[in-house]
Amino acid sequence: MSTVGSTSIGESKQLLAEEVFHHIGKQIVERTLVAGDRIRDVDVAEELHVSRTPVREALQRLERLGMVTMYPSRYTEVTEVSAETVAQSLEFAGHQAGIAARLAVPRITSAQRAHVIGLIAKMSAAIEDSVKTSDARWAVFSYLGARTGNAQHQALIDDASMVVLRNLRGWAVPQADRERMQGVYQDFRAAVRDRDGDEAERLTRAMYYV
Repeated sequence: MSTVGSTSIGESKQLLAEEVFHHIGKQIVERTLVAGDRIRDVDVAEELHVSRTPVREALQRLERLGMVTMYPSRYTEVTEVSAETVAQSLEFAGHQAGIAARLAVPRITSAQRAHVIGLIAKMSAAIEDSVKTSDARWAVFSYLGARTGNAQHQALIDDASMVVLRNLRGWAVPQADRERMQGVYQDFRAAVRDRDGDEAERLTRAMYYV
């Protein structure tokens, strides 16, 4: 497991909590920690060589995202991903990724456009695997999200990215719908190529069934 290095006196406590947040969150996303597993702040603090305060702050943030449930003075438990959670995450991801596509597609450079088209090819190739689908879609829309030119939307996506990745990691395009979805991917590729932000947004939402 990775460790969080010691901080200087002037380093922000918020930055330290951010590192702990990503450390624990990554373990949940990658299923090193699975539903029902218990997390004790004292154990995490000892592992990462930090105080319990940033660990508690990180766990509180993960709880707000629905990734854990905290039981005061006892332990924290990793939550289940229910069918309702998956449906809500698909809806959220469809709308927010759609906004990213709408804003970024008309703005990106030719070289960036070529990179996105390459990422779309990987998304098509991953259609039969849930984890690869999640990672490939995230590669496309995190890249576009970082190039929207809108700092507020970027901050929203950054904050929600971990929970969306976790909740959709077990979801795959239904087998009966894969041929249609490949068509959506190809049309999305054309929209990116043609700098058509409106069409890119519509197709992105179709990828997530919204």
